[in-house]
Amino acid sequence: MATMGVSPDMNGFRVIHPLDDVPEQKCSTVGLGKIRMTRAACLSLGILRAYLILMTLMLGYHVIDLSGLLHKVR
Repeated sequence: MATMGVSPDMNGFRVIHPLDDVPEQKCSTVGLGKIRMTRAACLSLGILRAYLILMTLMLGYHVIDLSGLLHKVR
């Protein structure tokens, strides 16, 4: 994460780019199990998944229609 500090002789911040900053220790995920979800959360994620699949299929149909492949099949 970027480190910002106020120096006493300046009226600003010194910003260090994350690639130039000291690497931070990463959290370990070993031993973590599945996240428990409520029925409402599970239902919402299922509806979101179905919506995204439907939108992807509609986009694919639109692209195929624009390319003219559907007119050749009929």
